[in-house]
Amino acid sequence: MAPSHPTIRRQATSTASAPLTRRTVLGSALGLAGASALGCAGRGQRPGAGQTYDVLVQGGTVYDGTGAPGVAADIGIAGGRIVAIGALAGAGASTLIDARGLAVAPGFIDFHSHTDGTLFDDPNAESVLRQGVTTVVTGQDGYSRAPRLRASVAEGGSDRFESMDAFFEAIERLSPAVNVANMVGLGSVRKAVIGEENRPATPEELARMVALVEAALAEGACGASSGLEYTPGAFASLEELIALCRPLGARGLVYATHIRNEDEQLVEAIDEAIAVARGAGCPLHISHLKTSGRRNWSKLDQIFARLERARTEERVDLSFDRYPYTAYQTTLTNLFPAWSRDGGADAFLARLSEPGMGERLREAAMAKVESIGGWDNVMVSAVAHAADRAAEGQRLGSYAAALGTSPYEAAVGLLQRSRGNVGMVGFAMSEDNLVRIISHPLWMAASDGSAMALEGPARRGHPHPRSLGTFSRVLGVYVREKKVLTLEQAIHKLSGFPAARARLKDRGLLAPGMAADVVVFDPASVADQATYAQPFAYATGVRAVLVNGALALLDGERGPQRAGRPLRVTAA
Repeated sequence: MAPSHPTIRRQATSTASAPLTRRTVLGSALGLAGASALGCAGRGQRPGAGQTYDVLVQGGTVYDGTGAPGVAADIGIAGGRIVAIGALAGAGASTLIDARGLAVAPGFIDFHSHTDGTLFDDPNAESVLRQGVTTVVTGQDGYSRAPRLRASVAEGGSDRFESMDAFFEAIERLSPAVNVANMVGLGSVRKAVIGEENRPATPEELARMVALVEAALAEGACGASSGLEYTPGAFASLEELIALCRPLGARGLVYATHIRNEDEQLVEAIDEAIAVARGAGCPLHISHLKTSGRRNWSKLDQIFARLERARTEERVDLSFDRYPYTAYQTTLTNLFPAWSRDGGADAFLARLSEPGMGERLREAAMAKVESIGGWDNVMVSAVAHAADRAAEGQRLGSYAAALGTSPYEAAVGLLQRSRGNVGMVGFAMSEDNLVRIISHPLWMAASDGSAMALEGPARRGHPHPRSLGTFSRVLGVYVREKKVLTLEQAIHKLSGFPAARARLKDRGLLAPGMAADVVVFDPASVADQATYAQPFAYATGVRAVLVNGALALLDGERGPQRAGRPLRVTAA
């Protein structure tokens, strides 16, 4: 694709070109000079003279999100929708984006996002938009902001909601920069009914939980998620999970699971996920598939074979995602077994100091750390206790040595002072396995990250770079540099595939009638800039982003309005 370093331009009425800037919201009916050659086969439009669009994306190479190769075409947008794709010479537009030398693709969809964690404080979603992401799917890892436990003050707050309907209404009022689809978290459902106790649900409690799932789906949730390494989701039995997922089966909606174990019992955890989907009759999506810990890296062949058997012999409709990094991010409490967190943070912290119990937990945590290669493979990503902020971004082994204490004691101290609210990044995965995962037909990209910003309320802690770099890293490293995927394959994995999986019927493809979520980027320069050492750096190479037909980002500057909206999913 040439030229290698193109620019986005504005076309003046005289047909001369000038750089397009943030202020380029042009007057209507500007005349356009010659458009590109005939576009997408079977969809090309040749409007007569005088045809006018709200936005015309002109002269780019259009990748429609299906995995088909790109073609030279123009895209005409009106009323927030794509209305024409093809050779649109002679048309006019209020806003023209000259995309010559650039790739034009459907807005990317982050199928596993925690953007809801910062969105209510900063709806601009800077790091998300700058990667070309126009839709996030939140409510992941078993945690959603609805339903809320009404009786608990701790569950209150402006970003907690009693129903999925209330959540979507709040997103509508917020008018964020990106669209938001949402899953119902089965851990949140359990907490709303049972709390954080490690015990089976009674028949009456199970019926109440199923009713909450049914209500959330009826109000537009696009599926359900579980977080089986987190509490209280870890306390759910196979039978409970099947019962809660049966409403998904009735609607054809997906069950997305952070499986019960991603290292020593990985194979068994995959088996459980498949059993849930089979028992409930629903599609299955495995979140952030990984083989964590060097001694588990060799299990990938076995996992792929198990997934293929489930797909072909057991007729399980399945997929998985993974971010393009070899470190994960979680909570520091996950170094300890799930049973130790029975009853919530206070109960867990008390157990750390109990005679006998404290030593038992120390042994369990040390074994976990040994499996991922030692304390310097644990980096502190966030703390709640302000006096410990110096620990953020530090490897626990080195941090403890500087304090003159053991890494375990340093970790426990951080947990106690932050009341358990400490984040960590664990360096435990294989690059070779990551390449194989990304090249698998069932893989799609997802960040497992949040919306971050270089300043303001969305600058928090010392996060994993995936929040600021996932989608651009796929395109820069695994398409352009390593050639693991072709560009059209990658775009499908970033758009059309996740849209279909989340049942977002008018997203993920460039075609007439689809919502005008569009990203224009330079395949020759798109790249992630965030690193583990310096995570607060925006990705580069995305030149323009349209959300629902409105200019959301142009050459690094936000558009004049935020046009994101809630995306409610209705069953077919």
